[in-house]
Amino acid sequence: MRIRKAVLPVAGLGTRILPATKVVPKELLPLVDKPTLQYIVEEAVEAGIEEIIFVTSHSKHAIEDHFDRFSELEQTLERKGKKKELAAVRRPQELAKFMAVRQSEPLGLGHAILCAREAVGNEPFAVLLGDEITPCLPKMLEVFEKYQTSVLALFQTPREQISSYGIASVEEKEPYVYQVKDLVEKPSIEEAPSDLAVAGRYIVTPDIFPILERTKPGRGGEIQFTDALLEQAHQGKCYGIHYTGSRLDMGTPLGLLTTSIELGLQHPEIGPALREYIKDVLQRQR
Repeated sequence: MRIRKAVLPVAGLGTRILPATKVVPKELLPLVDKPTLQYIVEEAVEAGIEEIIFVTSHSKHAIEDHFDRFSELEQTLERKGKKKELAAVRRPQELAKFMAVRQSEPLGLGHAILCAREAVGNEPFAVLLGDEITPCLPKMLEVFEKYQTSVLALFQTPREQISSYGIASVEEKEPYVYQVKDLVEKPSIEEAPSDLAVAGRYIVTPDIFPILERTKPGRGGEIQFTDALLEQAHQGKCYGIHYTGSRLDMGTPLGLLTTSIELGLQHPEIGPALREYIKDVLQRQR
């Protein structure tokens, strides 16, 4: 089956970036000239996703608004002949079909995905977390088409960061493609089965939903998505790709800043001036 839908869990409070996220959803914090979440949606659409399902909370109405029409603004821009700005404002709503479901309580990533069950239906789907840009879906889709199992994105993490991620125990099936045998959530360096960490990109088969329903709350009273994936792995139904490309993490203030700088340097209009500015700053600080 072709992957048509993607679930984007966006109900979190963004506590690692407070106070910037007190009233502005972290997913709408700007990276150069677009909100963070738009980059994630564009990443999904470029991989062939047609429908985006946001899992939101009561404080995240602005996310839905960004991907909806703003008639008054569009009419103003059109009247003033600002065609470039008008196209930029209209682009988000034209990317895909959007819908939102509500996560009424912050009960973890597994619970957020379970909230999307009715919207997803009985078909495989993608899950993209909104605090990183990791454009690896095309390769993940290839692996899914071959093995018809859930697929995780894995990246090699420095030893000192192992305790911050879910770590996979794997068996190589082909170059950069593994069968996932086990998953350990945030282990110590000594307990870690490898240095392959789970990135925020997943292809998931629909049998994950009954597994999530019977998954008992873990740390912090939350339903851990990793626990459900672990059950699939023990059934031989979970694979992973070793992603070695660019991965931009916006989950911390430093990550948000460095990501914005990197994307700004790539921007055709902003890049040259930004590069000169950085050179000037570095010279003044010597």
